[in-house]
Amino acid sequence: HVQLVESGGGLVQAGGSLRLSCGSSSGHTGRMYCMAWFRLAPGKEREGVVALASDDSTWYADSVKGRFTISRDNAKHTLYLQMNSLKPEDTAMYYCAAENRPVVGGPLDEDEYSEWGQGTQVTVS
Repeated sequence: HVQLVESGGGLVQAGGSLRLSCGSSSGHTGRMYCMAWFRLAPGKEREGVVALASDDSTWYADSVKGRFTISRDNAKHTLYLQMNSLKPEDTAMYYCAAENRPVVGGPLDEDEYSEWGQGTQVTVS
Protein backbone atom coordinates (compact mmCIF):
# COMPACT_ATOMS: atom_id res chain seq x y z
CA HIS A 1 0.00 0.00 0.00
CA VAL A 2 1.32 3.43 -1.00
CA GLN A 3 0.47 6.44 1.14
CA LEU A 4 0.18 9.63 -0.86
CA VAL A 5 0.11 13.05 0.77
CA GLU A 6 -0.67 16.22 -1.18
CA SER A 7 0.33 19.74 -0.22
CA GLY A 8 0.69 23.17 -1.75
CA GLY A 9 -2.93 24.15 -2.24
CA GLY A 10 -4.26 27.52 -1.25
CA LEU A 11 -6.01 30.67 -2.32
CA VAL A 12 -4.62 32.51 -5.33
CA GLN A 13 -5.84 35.28 -7.60
CA ALA A 14 -6.70 34.57 -11.21
CA GLY A 15 -3.55 34.61 -13.32
CA GLY A 16 -1.43 33.43 -10.43
CA SER A 17 0.51 30.23 -9.89
CA LEU A 18 0.68 27.38 -7.42
CA ARG A 19 2.79 24.26 -7.19
CA LEU A 20 1.24 21.16 -5.71
CA SER A 21 3.32 18.36 -4.29
CA CYS A 22 2.47 14.72 -3.71
CA GLY A 23 4.78 12.83 -1.42
CA SER A 24 4.93 9.06 -1.26
CA SER A 25 5.61 7.69 2.20
CA SER A 26 6.75 4.41 0.74
CA GLY A 27 9.16 6.04 -1.69
CA HIS A 28 7.67 4.41 -4.75
CA THR A 29 7.12 7.37 -7.09
CA GLY A 30 9.78 6.16 -9.48
CA ARG A 31 8.44 2.63 -9.51
CA MET A 32 4.81 3.41 -10.06
CA TYR A 33 3.60 2.67 -13.59
CA CYS A 34 1.57 5.86 -13.70
CA MET A 35 0.87 8.80 -11.43
CA ALA A 36 -1.69 11.49 -11.98
CA TRP A 37 -3.48 14.52 -10.67
CA PHE A 38 -7.26 14.65 -10.54
CA ARG A 39 -9.57 17.39 -9.35
CA LEU A 40 -13.07 17.56 -7.99
CA ALA A 41 -15.07 20.75 -8.12
CA PRO A 42 -18.41 21.28 -6.38
CA GLY A 43 -21.25 19.91 -8.43
CA LYS A 44 -18.94 18.22 -10.93
CA GLU A 45 -17.47 14.78 -11.41
CA ARG A 46 -13.84 14.11 -10.63
CA GLU A 47 -11.72 15.06 -13.62
CA GLY A 48 -8.36 13.76 -14.72
CA VAL A 49 -6.01 16.72 -15.05
CA VAL A 50 -2.68 15.21 -16.03
CA ALA A 51 -0.87 11.87 -15.86
CA LEU A 52 2.78 10.87 -15.98
CA ALA A 53 3.94 7.36 -16.80
CA SER A 54 7.16 5.67 -15.76
CA ASP A 55 8.53 6.18 -19.29
CA ASP A 56 7.85 9.93 -18.91
CA SER A 57 4.85 9.91 -21.25
CA THR A 58 2.34 12.58 -20.26
CA TRP A 59 -1.34 13.18 -20.86
CA TYR A 60 -3.03 16.53 -20.19
CA ALA A 61 -6.66 17.48 -20.10
CA ASP A 62 -7.42 20.03 -22.81
CA SER A 63 -8.51 22.52 -20.17
CA VAL A 64 -5.02 22.73 -18.65
CA LYS A 65 -2.72 22.26 -21.65
CA GLY A 66 -0.11 24.98 -21.81
CA ARG A 67 -0.80 26.08 -18.23
CA PHE A 68 -0.10 23.05 -16.04
CA THR A 69 3.04 20.91 -15.94
CA ILE A 70 3.53 17.59 -14.19
CA SER A 71 6.94 16.45 -13.02
CA ARG A 72 8.51 13.95 -10.70
CA ASP A 73 11.57 13.88 -8.44
CA ASN A 74 12.25 10.23 -7.74
CA ALA A 75 15.04 11.02 -5.31
CA LYS A 76 12.57 12.96 -3.17
CA HIS A 77 9.73 10.50 -3.85
CA THR A 78 7.57 13.44 -4.89
CA LEU A 79 5.21 14.25 -7.75
CA TYR A 80 4.58 17.89 -8.63
CA LEU A 81 1.95 19.88 -10.45
CA GLN A 82 2.99 23.36 -11.51
CA MET A 83 -0.10 25.40 -12.22
CA ASN A 84 0.27 28.73 -14.01
CA SER A 85 -2.25 31.23 -15.37
CA LEU A 86 -4.83 29.92 -12.96
CA LYS A 87 -8.48 30.57 -13.66
CA PRO A 88 -11.50 30.56 -11.32
CA GLU A 89 -12.67 27.38 -13.05
CA ASP A 90 -9.54 25.65 -11.77
CA THR A 91 -10.97 25.87 -8.27
CA ALA A 92 -11.27 22.33 -6.93
CA MET A 93 -9.91 19.77 -4.55
CA TYR A 94 -6.84 18.29 -6.21
CA TYR A 95 -5.94 14.65 -5.66
CA CYS A 96 -2.80 12.71 -6.38
CA ALA A 97 -3.23 9.13 -7.64
CA ALA A 98 -0.89 6.28 -8.40
CA GLU A 99 -1.03 2.88 -9.98
CA ASN A 100 1.71 0.25 -10.19
CA ARG A 101 0.12 -1.82 -12.94
CA PRO A 102 -0.27 -0.94 -16.62
CA VAL A 103 -3.05 1.57 -17.16
CA VAL A 104 -5.22 0.08 -19.87
CA GLY A 105 -8.39 2.15 -19.96
CA GLY A 106 -6.80 5.56 -20.02
CA PRO A 107 -4.29 7.52 -17.93
CA LEU A 108 -6.90 10.15 -17.04
CA ASP A 109 -9.55 7.64 -16.02
CA GLU A 110 -9.93 7.60 -12.23
CA ASP A 111 -10.97 3.95 -12.29
CA GLU A 112 -7.44 3.03 -13.34
CA TYR A 113 -5.89 4.15 -10.06
CA SER A 114 -5.82 2.23 -6.81
CA GLU A 115 -3.86 4.63 -4.60
CA TRP A 116 -5.14 8.09 -3.68
CA GLY A 117 -4.15 10.96 -1.50
CA GLN A 118 -6.49 12.94 0.73
CA GLY A 119 -6.51 16.00 -1.50
CA THR A 120 -5.46 19.63 -1.28
CA GLN A 121 -7.79 22.55 -1.94
CA VAL A 122 -7.05 25.07 -4.65
CA THR A 123 -9.19 28.20 -4.78
CA VAL A 124 -8.78 30.78 -7.53
CA SER A 125 -10.55 34.09 -7.01
